[in-house]
Amino acid sequence: MKIPKIKGIMDRRILINYQVDKEVLENYLPKPFTPKLVNGKGIAGICLIRLKEIRPKGFPKQIGISSENGAHRIAVEWNENGKLKEGVYIPRRDTSSRFNSLIGGTIFPGIHHLAKFTVSESNGNYNVAFISNDETYLSIEASETNNWNKESVFENLNCVSDFFENGAIGYSPDKNGFDGLELKAYHWKVSLLDVKKVESSFFENTDIFPKGSVKFDNALLMTDIKHEWRKLKKIKSH
Repeated sequence: MKIPKIKGIMDRRILINYQVDKEVLENYLPKPFTPKLVNGKGIAGICLIRLKEIRPKGFPKQIGISSENGAHRIAVEWNENGKLKEGVYIPRRDTSSRFNSLIGGTIFPGIHHLAKFTVSESNGNYNVAFISNDETYLSIEASETNNWNKESVFENLNCVSDFFENGAIGYSPDKNGFDGLELKAYHWKVSLLDVKKVESSFFENTDIFPKGSVKFDNALLMTDIKHEWRKLKKIKSH
């Protein structure tokens, strides 16, 4: 079944980014993916995205659906037909939409876990949290800022912006391989967030990430970004 291009608006997108010891990610990632490094560190994180007017391209926005979504992401590289590709591996997706959870992994790429989201946003302050049926959770309290984290592995905001704009391809696991989606943003603009507090059951799981192997790096904000998603050819598991 050919999936049409999906169009809509990223009403709000928060990217919470961590620097991770490369050996930890090498052990965690399935083949063919390897960690994409910045100054010797792997980059992983969580995308919190509110989508609006999501519908097949060519259809009126009035039929589009809205949802809050969370995606755990790891920046990766892999070889495809002799060429080095880059993007993100997405081991888990969560959504507020029952519809997304039903079609995820079938009609739409990537299994989506149904979760309860709580969101409070005002005057440049963002409190976003979710907890899923299996008790996977995340919460963040952050506010807009112009101050760069000097302990970041990235040199500046432009460097981290380019890093994620170039990694617009994402692959999620399914039963016999990895489903791919490519994000095409009609314009790309990120700003900085100052994180007061962040909690993640995934990145605080010491069975995956031993103590001391993960460190918060930065958080980015994108708002009101028109975009489309395009399904990519599946990568078979090795």
